[in-house]
Amino acid sequence: MYRTRTLAADAAGVAAATTLLHAGELVAFPTETVYGLGGNALDAAAVARIFSAKGRPAEDPLIVHVAVVAQLARVTRDLPDVVELLAARFWPGPLTLIVPRSPAVPPAVSAGRDTVAVRIPQHPLAQMLLRAVAIPIAAPSANRFGHTSPTSAQHVLADLDGRIAAVIDGGATPIGIESTVLDLTAPVPTLLRPGGISLEELRKVLGEVALGRRVEQDTAQIAPGLLDRHYAPASAMWLAIGHAAATRAWLAKRAAALRAEGKRVGLLIPDDDQDLATAADLVVTLGPANDPERIASRLYAALREIDAQRPDVILARDLGEEGIARAIRDRLRRAASGNVIEIETR
Repeated sequence: MYRTRTLAADAAGVAAATTLLHAGELVAFPTETVYGLGGNALDAAAVARIFSAKGRPAEDPLIVHVAVVAQLARVTRDLPDVVELLAARFWPGPLTLIVPRSPAVPPAVSAGRDTVAVRIPQHPLAQMLLRAVAIPIAAPSANRFGHTSPTSAQHVLADLDGRIAAVIDGGATPIGIESTVLDLTAPVPTLLRPGGISLEELRKVLGEVALGRRVEQDTAQIAPGLLDRHYAPASAMWLAIGHAAATRAWLAKRAAALRAEGKRVGLLIPDDDQDLATAADLVVTLGPANDPERIASRLYAALREIDAQRPDVILARDLGEEGIARAIRDRLRRAASGNVIEIETR
């Protein structure tokens, strides 16, 4: 067990984190998406500590973070030409690319595959740390495996206190959900995980972008965040997908039925749905339905907030699939672990 230190978001905190990372220790730090759990990506022992601290299965790979494009040469090989185009448009930023892996990267980083996930984060503290440490940093989300991702240092400590050396407290992360993952080793660039960069933005730059298919579970994944159950609260959860009126009606009806069975029901809903509050035992709101960026930034904190009150069931609805709403749907779908109702309206 460690005594996990909380480091300040300043030069002294970054210097302390740099020393720890060079010693093979693990340090959580903020990115613009969520907090990452950092370890030396070229050190097999440090990589093993990441998997151990999170309780992460070996089949689920890590993302390697670097400060600048030139550092990709340390972790990749045979980069496709399109990387330069994407880097110019989206890096630093919330885009992860799947590219061929350099032999210098331990196979465990990539679940034994010959590919590697890489990105250049935008958050000023992440940039400061990566430039100071001057080594590639493997950094999955800084939480116990499968649990809701952390968007504050307090969330990190709730999951990993005593399991890692330190966390840099940089406040709440601005985007609030993980990066978009784009596979460049496929015949056509393929969106594997929607995130902070939308499908529409990618298509404006690349033209054709395919959508990834469901992958087999319990096999080596090509990217993180693809498992059916992920980002999940401890409470059971159901997600309704469809037009707003239809999903709102389903939430009200389902909540009433569950309460009639003696269940304690929580609603995770946009501000616009507060008229449904009387249908449930507790309600946590996410922000205006017409502001999906704000909802994304609050999503994980809200999931943790409602889960902490231990309802028997959490009910939620999605916001469609345009822009970042696609990523919100993806996270809610995986948090619900297959408990998804798709409501057709005619």
